[in-house]
Amino acid sequence: MPATTRIFWSKFALISNMRIARFLLLLLTVASCLRPAAKLVDPDYTKYPTYTGPDLGLTFTGGRAKLRVWAPTAEALRLKLYATGNGGTPVVEYAMQKAEGGTWLYTLPPQPAGLFYVVQATIGSRQMAEVPDPYVHAVGLNGQRGALLDPATANPTGWQDDLRPRLARPGNVILGELHLRDLSMHPQSGIQHKGKYLGLTETGTRGPGDVSTGLDHLKDLGITHVHLLPTNDFASIDESKPEENRYNWGYEPQHFTVPEGSYATDAVDPAVRIREFKQMVKSLHDNDLRLVLDVVYNHTLQANRGSFDQLVPGYYYRQTADGNYSNATACGNEIASERPMVRKLIVESVAYWAREYHVDGFRFDLMGVLDLETMRAVRVALDQIDHSIFIYGEGWTAGASPVPESQRAVKANMQRLDRIAAFGDELRDGVKGHVSRQTEPGFASGQPGLEESVKFGIVAATEHPQLDYQKVNYSKVPWAGSPSQSINYVACHDDRTLWDKLVVANPGVSEAELIRMDLLCGTIVFTSQGVPFLAVGDDFLRTKGGSNNSYNLPDNVNQLDWARKAQYVSVHEFYRQLIELRRAHPAFRLATTELIQKHLEFLPTMPAGTIGYRLHDHAGGDRWNTIVVLFNGNRTATAVSIPAGTYSVVLRGAQINPQGLEKLSQAEGHPLIMPATTALLLVQP
Repeated sequence: MPATTRIFWSKFALISNMRIARFLLLLLTVASCLRPAAKLVDPDYTKYPTYTGPDLGLTFTGGRAKLRVWAPTAEALRLKLYATGNGGTPVVEYAMQKAEGGTWLYTLPPQPAGLFYVVQATIGSRQMAEVPDPYVHAVGLNGQRGALLDPATANPTGWQDDLRPRLARPGNVILGELHLRDLSMHPQSGIQHKGKYLGLTETGTRGPGDVSTGLDHLKDLGITHVHLLPTNDFASIDESKPEENRYNWGYEPQHFTVPEGSYATDAVDPAVRIREFKQMVKSLHDNDLRLVLDVVYNHTLQANRGSFDQLVPGYYYRQTADGNYSNATACGNEIASERPMVRKLIVESVAYWAREYHVDGFRFDLMGVLDLETMRAVRVALDQIDHSIFIYGEGWTAGASPVPESQRAVKANMQRLDRIAAFGDELRDGVKGHVSRQTEPGFASGQPGLEESVKFGIVAATEHPQLDYQKVNYSKVPWAGSPSQSINYVACHDDRTLWDKLVVANPGVSEAELIRMDLLCGTIVFTSQGVPFLAVGDDFLRTKGGSNNSYNLPDNVNQLDWARKAQYVSVHEFYRQLIELRRAHPAFRLATTELIQKHLEFLPTMPAGTIGYRLHDHAGGDRWNTIVVLFNGNRTATAVSIPAGTYSVVLRGAQINPQGLEKLSQAEGHPLIMPATTALLLVQP
């Protein structure tokens, strides 16, 4: 069996949560990433000097640029200026001077001869490739060269007055995940700047059936945070060929702290992508929406050709015992976040996005690859900017790492991370069915034995005396120290959409019954404690035609189909009302584990395939005294027992009315018959 085939199947066995997409993309590059040229002879990275100053990269004082680059093993470092962002020959070269902490320094003249720059190291008498520095903040076409541009000079009108929308506490966060292109590319989106940052600035856009689209859709939906898939400069799209209209999720980072050029109206001019990104942020803020960036600090697309290995070979990546790149990401390499200068780069990059671009939150891709100390440092750095900036990530890896699990930011260690959250795959797979075994249904489709996994998510992965943790699908102990550390979701960009999963896992089921399953899934997420997460478009039964791996498929697969919103407007309206209900009632977003333990009580003697609980005594200061929440995942009507009393029914299946759909008087000892595949929410004011 060829080596690449062996690598594929070993990784396939390890990736149970999601990274098949990126691994398939990178399969052809893994061999080059593992070349012997990447090996070093017993390097002791702990002996490398470190630099603690705040001025790595290109900085500007009085309009004059200074470049400082960390390259402790280099014998020489040359700075080359070019007239253009790609092609041509250098217009001038400078020998950088060795400085403190393993850095090299050069102060450019007041009016440099070129507009773009690269550096080239000599290491072991070998001349390395020309690359931008790792701290580059502005680039030319395809990120080949850095730009001699102060990003502060590319601010849009009114940027100095931009403010983050108010966020009282993290428990109020409601996340909506989105790929930037998906929002606007549909021919009937009504959006002019299709696939661009500016597409997310347009208001008043309408689609088929006069439905709201784009930014108006996000605002009307009621989410608080727009989570964008990676928008930093990634390597899989050729910015010089916009006519190809290629698509990619963007999990192939090239430069950590530069906006992606293919989303700008002009990828050649370095200022345009910066200015338009900021215009997007300001438009979101003006519409009371916060922005979360999906950041990928766990790997790079190509290790041995990028800035890291061309300036400090081996240092930025973890290695196996034989000197090759380790691969906990299933993408060919993994970033060595535990090394001081790598940690410094990550922390300062995240802080830069928050400070320069006013970003309000960060979702860390494969956060479990990063070490705990780095994530703590990120939290501290962001707190110095704004304490309300939200951080969450995937609390797992896609393979084995040389860093012990006890030192990594995985779910099991979340209680050692203050105010950082992780995705709860227990609820996800409990509700809809196993993410990898696509034909396997979940609780919402009548699959037995998943009640405790769903209840685990309902209490936001915290400690609760009524849970039997040994029956939970994955974690056998609670991992969240507070409810806001748990992200509750049933679908994201990875794998099939929720609708496509329900279709493949429930063959032969009518559309009406599939919709009931979908609404039950959504109701469970938005009435659970913790932080809810919605893949935008799932609110109108988004489909990708059954694809479970759309990372590079064309827009006609990935784009939000606004005609589908018009077709299923009643489903969208249900989700909108469900989110509004959550925002109006603090009982569904209790702030501490202790409050959940005090106010959330699971009902005893519930039949198999059902879950019931009550939130009592004005939980969280809610105006409703008692809320009874009932879920029937069975595909048949089921009798359940609830406390006797008179209730107002505010949610039943696909109907929501906070003022009450009807009154219900329940006598002691008389069961309540719940319809198949449905939720009920009963309240006593």
